[in-house]
Amino acid sequence: MIVAIGIALALQGSALAGFAEGATAYNNRNYAVAYREILPLARAGNADAQHLMGLMYYMGRGVQQDYKQALAWHRRAAQQGKADAQYVVGAMYYTGNAVIQDHKQAVGWFRKAAEQGHPQAQQVLGLMYRYHIGGMPQDNVIAYMLWNLAAASGNANAAEQRAAVVKHMTEEQIEEGQALSAAWKPGKPLPRSSRTGGG
Repeated sequence: MIVAIGIALALQGSALAGFAEGATAYNNRNYAVAYREILPLARAGNADAQHLMGLMYYMGRGVQQDYKQALAWHRRAAQQGKADAQYVVGAMYYTGNAVIQDHKQAVGWFRKAAEQGHPQAQQVLGLMYRYHIGGMPQDNVIAYMLWNLAAASGNANAAEQRAAVVKHMTEEQIEEGQALSAAWKPGKPLPRSSRTGGG
């Protein structure tokens, strides 16, 4: 039993080393080395490696650009809870890139990433609430809340959108949006509607 644990830890350690080498190669634009290091880890189920493989296929870096492969790798990582991959899968459904455009699917994936604190997903989900996209209720308070969270993480677009929507909100709605964003923590479900923000 102890030997098996030791072997498992050694394998995990070498997998982490392989990912670090692959990610470094990718960042240094040495895509052939990145692919060689990352592919076995991605096939073995490493969500970070799967996300990186998805990016390589999406961007055509070290491989022929292939959106279907990009979606497949990102979906594997997304299903394991990788927020960056969930955001990409949501974006691909939103734009209809490699899949039939489906805003409701996009909402589901954006929500999963947003609930982990992913600022871009929060920003886009805010747009979907503001403009009643993908079956979302039109709710300025939830949009404001999401943009408040994303802006706190440095998302400039969310800060601009929050500044624009506040001009169309009552004092009560702003207070509710502030309270909702102050109460929320990553890993908690996001509210699906507000008390005062329906439009």
